[in-house]
Amino acid sequence: MTIVTRFAPSPTGRLHVGNIRTALHNFLFARAHGGRFILRIDDTDRERSTAEAEQSIRADLAWLGLHPHDSVRQSDRFALYEREFERLRAAGRVYACFETPEELDLRRKVLLGRGLPPIYERPERENTPVEGRAPHWRFRLDHQAPIAWTDLIRGEQKFDPALLSDPVIRRADGSWLYLLPSVIDDIDLGITHIVRGEDHVSNSAVQLQMFDALGATPPALAHEALLVAADGKLSKRLGAVGVPALQEAGLEPMALLSLLARLGTSQPVEPIADLGPLADGFDFAHFGRAPAYFDMAEVEQLNGRLLHALPFEAVADRLPGWVDSDTWDCLRSALHRLGDIEEWQGVLHGDVAATELAPDDRTYLASASEIAADLDWSGDPWHALTGALKEASGRKGKALFLPLRLALTGRPSGPEMSPLTRLIGKDRALARLRAASA
Repeated sequence: MTIVTRFAPSPTGRLHVGNIRTALHNFLFARAHGGRFILRIDDTDRERSTAEAEQSIRADLAWLGLHPHDSVRQSDRFALYEREFERLRAAGRVYACFETPEELDLRRKVLLGRGLPPIYERPERENTPVEGRAPHWRFRLDHQAPIAWTDLIRGEQKFDPALLSDPVIRRADGSWLYLLPSVIDDIDLGITHIVRGEDHVSNSAVQLQMFDALGATPPALAHEALLVAADGKLSKRLGAVGVPALQEAGLEPMALLSLLARLGTSQPVEPIADLGPLADGFDFAHFGRAPAYFDMAEVEQLNGRLLHALPFEAVADRLPGWVDSDTWDCLRSALHRLGDIEEWQGVLHGDVAATELAPDDRTYLASASEIAADLDWSGDPWHALTGALKEASGRKGKALFLPLRLALTGRPSGPEMSPLTRLIGKDRALARLRAASA
């Protein structure tokens, strides 16, 4: 069996961290099994769906590297839904209802007032048409068939259909709600696994009966724990964390994906530069049912670790022209974001602001400039210089290294000084040592 998964966003806005995680897990599971990953645009809500949002979703997935093998749009598939709807209607699994939203709301309140669950009270016979009122349509659940499945994450799941309302599948204006078109698509597209949030568990119970009513074997189901903000709340702030925020912050897509692939699992979160290794280790057996806590600070920390390990070839097309392979190898350990590299252009090729130094440090740097002038700069001038200064001055540790770093770079910390000193070059290094000692 070829594994086929799908990601089904509604084109009403940009992707956020929650549905990026859903897309990623569907992608990784399909890739891990040599399967296919399908993008389905759920645009049945014509009022809220926009072409601009659809294009943004496609662009976001491309930037993340989550390229679908195929894509479909629900608005192109209405004829298929109509045909299957009529088949269910003929079988008595779909029926018309004429209550208004106000009438339904009143019935719910009455049931709650009686201490009963607010479940739709199915009429004993077909609803009587109301003049001037178009019907909405419900799917008739089979109360004699218990609903059960083995969830790939949650384990054994059981629902009593008599405790569920017959779901509305079509509005009075003829437009479709989510439940039935999704099932019809999953059958038609050959979806073998549905991976989504645990907030869809009751929807899945209903949809399993829809699969059965349409004579289809349902896909395997995996319901993941929802993402929770670092403060422990289902915060609206998570909805603001998406591709635009990552791009604006200068973060790498794989920093986010490295976290989202392992969040909520028993596996360690590590910076991984390619989707392949993430897919190789992806297994729903690693996922737990506890909330998955998301912290943007972890993405930023992973971003730095990711950059520190990336070879020049992986970033060359995004670097300024003054950065070659040796420069990248030297500077990458100091970067938190790729854009931070611009801050080092002045250190390598410009002027460094004078640093306030104690008198004894200025004397020390004057000696350093004299020693540096006589060194062979074709080798490793930094270690040659510090070795000679240690012997001459008796200094060691911070007292030996920090004044030199401040004079040469204008910064108290940064990349390893040995390659950085070679990149600065003899003439610029001597000029800075002499200026700092004056």
